[in-house]
Amino acid sequence: MSSDPRNSAGDSGGRRDAVRDRRAQLGRDGEELACQRLAALGLLVVARNWRCRLGEVDVIAAGPGLLVFCEVKARRGHGYGTPAEAVTLAKQARLRRLAAAYLDTVEHPPCRVRFDVVAVTWPHWPRGADPAVDHLEGAF
Repeated sequence: MSSDPRNSAGDSGGRRDAVRDRRAQLGRDGEELACQRLAALGLLVVARNWRCRLGEVDVIAAGPGLLVFCEVKARRGHGYGTPAEAVTLAKQARLRRLAAAYLDTVEHPPCRVRFDVVAVTWPHWPRGADPAVDHLEGAF
């Protein structure tokens, strides 16, 4: 019998990893839908998952005289609230700090800055009905 605790009967580590992987994939699929929505509005996605020591911005898009910092939230349902409700005041403040870090780091012409939220609800992900995509422009 193995002494490795990961091999013990009843261990749910493998299931936790599978759930984490599915959530990550749902998030990536939500980000792809957000990028498509932003592109349909004539914006150019200039960065996805931009990271610095402060954290990560899901999507950064640009238009004439405009930079959009977009937080994407994807969920399968509303059991824990809507995806947009997950963008708390603390998350908003962190996104503002990340935007400032991006603007300090990346060369760009003077522009307006906007903070959007794209909320994706996809009850039958990865198959089934199309997701509901709510794009909240200038959400905060």
